[in-house]
Amino acid sequence: MPAAAPPFASSAAHRLRLALLALGLVLLVSVWLVLPAAARAEPAAGAQLFEAHCAGCHLQGGNIIRRRKTLKLAALEREGIASPEAIAAIAAGGVGQMSGYGEVLGEEGPQEVAAWVWQQAQAGWPRG
Repeated sequence: MPAAAPPFASSAAHRLRLALLALGLVLLVSVWLVLPAAARAEPAAGAQLFEAHCAGCHLQGGNIIRRRKTLKLAALEREGIASPEAIAAIAAGGVGQMSGYGEVLGEEGPQEVAAWVWQQAQAGWPRG
């Protein structure tokens, strides 16, 4: 006849499950806190800011001033702009003929716009 499990075994297993759950929650919160702002940015806010301040020159990711300086993925990569952080720096401070829009976009605006632009570039600037 098999020996019965000690009475504390289920209690120890329960404590272990609770500890693992707590550890998982701590890790989840930690990851959220260290993610760059661009990765957490609200896409709708970035889209609205882009429409209000950028689409006049960059409609559908193009560029009405300088044809080759678009926001299409190939053009961004060709120019060495290969991350949302690089796009945010340009949105805030400007580059070449483009002025910076840091003050107009607000504190988190450049990161929100950059996250949205990067998402659109990755998707091929779908219409919609």
